[in-house]
Amino acid sequence: MDVGTLGSALISAGTVALAEIGDKTQLLALLLAARLRKPLAIILGILIATLLNHALAGWLGTLVAHWLTPEVLRWTIAGSFFAIALWSLKPDTLDEESPASTHGALVTTIIAFFLAEIGDKTQVATVLLAAKYSPLWPVVVGTTVGMLLANVPVVLLGSRFADRLPLRAARIGAALLFLGMAVWVGFRGVG
Repeated sequence: MDVGTLGSALISAGTVALAEIGDKTQLLALLLAARLRKPLAIILGILIATLLNHALAGWLGTLVAHWLTPEVLRWTIAGSFFAIALWSLKPDTLDEESPASTHGALVTTIIAFFLAEIGDKTQVATVLLAAKYSPLWPVVVGTTVGMLLANVPVVLLGSRFADRLPLRAARIGAALLFLGMAVWVGFRGVG
């Protein structure tokens, strides 16, 4: 793996891991862990759902990158990162009255995570990262690793430590990261 490919994978992982902290899918992971009590099946479900969802999102990002002129793409990505920075400051909530499925922890997690990721800030970030970095596979691998970095500890530790997570600080950190990326893309461009 060359330095550019590794770099795009690491940037993708870090971006999504930070954006995921306090996100609704992280709250979903906590809820699934507390209700289903099958951590390995839940982690595998998160992996499968994220790979599918982020591969589709990344593919869309590469299409967008080919349709737009470099200047329009540059300011679209910069503006989108700025919007995600603002979005990161808003805490997500999850309806705790949602019934748990009895069809198994793996299937429940795959479906719930795939659907919860649609339109989520980590999915939008994946689209933007795929538009910025090529090839696509390190972005998808990186964003998937980022999701796992943020969610596996939540699944393993369950609700026992949920009240101790510094979610506000994490949201501010994620917002600053996306703001920095918006400024970077705005001044340096996409390429």
